[in-house]
Amino acid sequence: MENQNQQQLDIELNEETAEGIYSNLAIITHSQSEFVLDFVKIMPGIPKARVKSRIILTPQHAKRLLKALADNIQKFEQLNGKIKDIEQAFPMNFGGPAGQA
Repeated sequence: MENQNQQQLDIELNEETAEGIYSNLAIITHSQSEFVLDFVKIMPGIPKARVKSRIILTPQHAKRLLKALADNIQKFEQLNGKIKDIEQAFPMNFGGPAGQA
């Protein structure tokens, strides 16, 4: 049953944000009240990498994100075949808190 009083959310996406930020490493840490996702771009042969984007989530939102990502991966694999896991070619810990994705 659909709620007739449900409001629609109007989400804007500006041109700069729509371009996105490439990341090939995510470092995930958490406290009691939040999850922090740092997205990094690592380039071969360059020993230093910089966090390109940081997203801070409540634990409830992090869990919803996990479920939504799992659902999207399942749908992707149904259409395109199983995504192959590859062995990591770079260190996952740069001296900060341990966490990986």
